[in-house]
Amino acid sequence: MKPTLPPPATKTAAVPLALFGGPPAVTRLPDDLFTWPIVTAEDEEAVLGVLRRREMSGTAITMQFEQEFAAWMGVKHALGVNNGTASILGSLYGVGVGVGDEIICTPTTIWASAIPAFTLGATVVFADIDPDTLCLDAARLERHVTPRTKAIVVVHYLGHPADMDAIMAIARRHRIRVVEDMSHAQGGRYQGRKLGTFGDVAGYSLMTAKAFAIGEGGMITTNDREIYERALAFGHYERYNAGAIQTEYLKACAEVPLGGFKHRMHQMSSAMGRVQLRHYDARAAEIRRAMNHFWDLLEGVPGLRAHRVDERTGSTMGGWYAPRGLYRREELGGLSVSRFCEAVRAEGVTMVYPGCNKPLHVHPAFNDADIYGHGKPTRLVNADRDLRQPPGSLPVAERICRETYMIPWFKHHRPAEIAEYAAAFRKVAQHAAALLPGDTGDAPDVGGWSLLKAARAG
Repeated sequence: MKPTLPPPATKTAAVPLALFGGPPAVTRLPDDLFTWPIVTAEDEEAVLGVLRRREMSGTAITMQFEQEFAAWMGVKHALGVNNGTASILGSLYGVGVGVGDEIICTPTTIWASAIPAFTLGATVVFADIDPDTLCLDAARLERHVTPRTKAIVVVHYLGHPADMDAIMAIARRHRIRVVEDMSHAQGGRYQGRKLGTFGDVAGYSLMTAKAFAIGEGGMITTNDREIYERALAFGHYERYNAGAIQTEYLKACAEVPLGGFKHRMHQMSSAMGRVQLRHYDARAAEIRRAMNHFWDLLEGVPGLRAHRVDERTGSTMGGWYAPRGLYRREELGGLSVSRFCEAVRAEGVTMVYPGCNKPLHVHPAFNDADIYGHGKPTRLVNADRDLRQPPGSLPVAERICRETYMIPWFKHHRPAEIAEYAAAFRKVAQHAAALLPGDTGDAPDVGGWSLLKAARAG
């Protein structure tokens, strides 16, 4: 396909880019446009109440939060944990992942979606992603299923729902458990149904940077009593007692956590979580309005595609955590995404960088690291073959950092302010030809192993 450039805009063709000394597109101070989480006196009083009553290490408030969270999700069980990583570890143990098992996971995510399998004596196989959703590609998933596959970890990446109909069909066909990693997508929906209710269990990160933010913490939800009780037995010694457990084989070891972990949620976090839950749906709805407005303003701009769902299908992006755009350089004369982002930053959009999560399958931790001293890479310790996936094995995930870029994460629907940010992206796309002479291309390591580091490294 021959590279194309956007047609010249008669009103803006004479206006130079800010990178070359022209006036920036963004002129307003953002004030609280990006401030998150929203913390009010209601949050402060709830947290201070825990502190004054010296209840930081109890469970009563956490159990109230669990009940309210389960009701909000429409599930039977919720279990508060100390962070999102613990929610994935507890979920994997809950569905029975153990020594010699394999899990399938997306490579385009943070390490916490996959590496907890090592703690359980299992290993991970990565499946490639869809270039538009950035989630597991169901068409590429089934080829990685083996008799050892125990679970699929589905990450609703950056809040975008994965193709749950297709993924669940594969899981049912092979009798594989499904763990939904909800750390990016709290409150999101797929075809009218809440994400986190499709799989056998779901794990959530609720740390400060997430859309549903309570300070630090995580949650596990499920409709399966045995999965819930296994997660409870794994890391909640004070609640793991014979009187509370219905699963017979778990009763014998009551009082001592089976994983040797202490996953209890801090009650200052659970107190804040109860308050945040009361307001989350309304705040998330405003974020959706703001983010959709931003993308509506950029509809049809060459090179730029929205990473979002069509809400007419009943699907939503939840809280739009760490939003990205999809970049089509062939429509901008081959301009690199790094050069594009450099020019957008000059227009006053400060936190715009190329890339997203680097693909985990090429990280040394999943190839060479002997984490526990077994004398061989941990990924292979309990495997029946060499599962390592070299560069070139998952092509979409390996190129996606050069096809994505950060966009502003608006927390309020303020059309006039949002319009300035959209104008910055449009202006740079319209003047892409002027940026080509100084384009040195993308660095080989564009993106990062976490989204925050990806931003700093860009």
